[in-house]
Amino acid sequence: MAELRMTELLSAFLDEYRIRPWNPGVDVDCCLFLAEWAMVIGHPDPAAHLRGTYSDEAGFREIIIQAGGAVAIVEGCTATINAKRVQQPAPGDIGVIGSPTNIFRQFGAIFDGERWLVRYENSIGPLAATSLAIWRL
Repeated sequence: MAELRMTELLSAFLDEYRIRPWNPGVDVDCCLFLAEWAMVIGHPDPAAHLRGTYSDEAGFREIIIQAGGAVAIVEGCTATINAKRVQQPAPGDIGVIGSPTNIFRQFGAIFDGERWLVRYENSIGPLAATSLAIWRL
């Protein structure tokens, strides 16, 4: 029953979030996608320290470089809400997917029960990629 509720809540979140305009560093980008989802399910903002620190791709890339990749960024954010690292995703779990060696090809993603979804500039869609880290919120 809890999984069904999570799936319904996630579906409603995705419907609302996909139509929001791209707004990097404020509320709509590929990594803040995860933080917004965490807040929807009742957590405090795990990315509050990142909001307002960048406003474009170049600024975000600088943060990625300083952190050493998206896994480190999301790890820091999830630690603030006591998210649990897991090996296999369940609906509503968040993760970082992509290249283990190219930090500019790592993406924040949410698992919908079938696949990983990422926020693109103009939509939300699936991305088939290697799971680098997974957290249960």
